Amino acid sequence: MKSLAWLVAAGLFMGVGAAQARDNIEIVGSSTVYPFSTTVAENYAKKTGNPAPKVESTGTGGGMKLFCSGAGVDTPDISNASRRIKESELETCKKNGINPVEVKVGYDGIAIANAKEAPTFTITRKELFLALAKEVPQEDGTLAPNKFTTWNEIDAKLPATKIEVLGPPPTSGTRDAFVEMVMHVGCKEFAWVKDLEKTDEKKFKAICESIREDGHYVEAGENDNLIVQKLQSNKDALGIFGFSFLDQNSDKVKGANVDGVEISFDSIAAGQYPVSRPLYMYVKKEHVGTVKGIEDFLAEFTSDAAWGDEGYLTDKGMIPMPTEERAKFAADAKALTALSGL
Repeated sequence: MKSLAWLVAAGLFMGVGAAQARDNIEIVGSSTVYPFSTTVAENYAKKTGNPAPKVESTGTGGGMKLFCSGAGVDTPDISNASRRIKESELETCKKNGINPVEVKVGYDGIAIANAKEAPTFTITRKELFLALAKEVPQEDGTLAPNKFTTWNEIDAKLPATKIEVLGPPPTSGTRDAFVEMVMHVGCKEFAWVKDLEKTDEKKFKAICESIREDGHYVEAGENDNLIVQKLQSNKDALGIFGFSFLDQNSDKVKGANVDGVEISFDSIAAGQYPVSRPLYMYVKKEHVGTVKGIEDFLAEFTSDAAWGDEGYLTDKGMIPMPTEERAKFAADAKALTALSGL
């Protein structure tokens, strides 16, 4: 009787374990990578007959927090990112028993956009920094609260309109990339601040990364559609989002020229547009074999039909990687090569 009871208990335990597995892939993360993942998810479902992966736009930071929280099937399998994983995030992942597989998926540019009907904006990264910084560096080595309220106060060639920029929140990878590629660059136009990067990095970051909170920069959450709607209703406003989204909404909005370069598929691919960045996805190796279809999904995403030079993701605005780079990350994805460090 004891052996029978043991077998029944074991059977119940095994049943619970089996119930914990999932038949559908769960993906979180970047709003920029979201349309690419959803497109691949649709094609994956058609080709395999498996359920389409559930894709949520949580922002890069929010996605990484969920992804790295644990290795149970109640946590996401994949996290999209519009920047590379941070050292602190990788440490959290490893602490929680997760060995993520890093797959760079392509490139994207960050657009500074306005309404289609509005005049085309031509701006430099220094001017964007001066418009959005919480405090403005002075030539004498001090800081002053940002008092710029209209663009022409920064430079007479700019419009005499109110500075109003709609952009992503701190949890967004687009925000992180914008800070690094625009705010840092504009900030370093001041020699004494540039020197701080080597002598006092903490102070450098405090000056260059702090965005004003007086209404001239408006956090629009992770909803790029909301930014487009507001740009259409306010022709003087600017918005910050990925090129892929700009490309999909080219009938409503257009990109500014930044440092004299027009944003376009070709200018990003050629490395000419100054505000461009790589896109990633991180895969939970521990879920492979427990959650159905992860390897097939990776195979679809890394196929030439998807991310190749003429792949269907280029129609969504993603800039393909060079052939050698694609081959490397496709091989890492197939082998499920875990990221050891940064």
